[in-house]
Amino acid sequence: MRGSIYVVVAMLMLGLLPAFGQAEAVVGEAAPAFTLKGVDGREYSLSDFKGKYVVLEWVNYDCPFVRRHYGSGNMQGLQKEYTAEGVVWLSICSSAPGKQGYFDIPELKERMQKAEAVPTAYLTDPKGEVGRKYEAKTTPHMFVINPEGVLLYAGAIDDRPSTSVDDNEGATNYVRAALDAAMQGKPVEVQTSKPYGCSVKY
Repeated sequence: MRGSIYVVVAMLMLGLLPAFGQAEAVVGEAAPAFTLKGVDGREYSLSDFKGKYVVLEWVNYDCPFVRRHYGSGNMQGLQKEYTAEGVVWLSICSSAPGKQGYFDIPELKERMQKAEAVPTAYLTDPKGEVGRKYEAKTTPHMFVINPEGVLLYAGAIDDRPSTSVDDNEGATNYVRAALDAAMQGKPVEVQTSKPYGCSVKY
């Protein structure tokens, strides 16, 4: 019994299990609360956006799967289209310092400008606390939250797990489908899917 407790404690310390009382992201339930700092120096809390649809996009600009969607303009197109409709789009980086995807703020701003990224905010999660709450596994890993704070969708951006921009054409975009259905008062048909991409560099 004592040995089992030591194992659990060790796993908690290594971040392999959620901390006691820590909310987990479950589709159909309230999305876990969080507060993170943006590259603009402001703090953003999920609760700030009550009454709005929110998209969470885990990102790493050095990941070839992310480059597919930014290099083709696919991700920026979604950001522009839906923020124009009042959707809040939060890009989140959970890369730890010294690992791929982690950059200091000046370089992040340069990379955002180069990528022509236009999220509502780019948030940094260097300790990986929010990423682990949401069990974000890949970049990209996408989540859609409704105005009541309930998680509607979690998973891949689309049904084409590749790095080729050619696969954007004809792909079923799960984020678009979830937002369009929910905003029209319809049920979200695909609520979960297996995320694809580079592993989040915790």
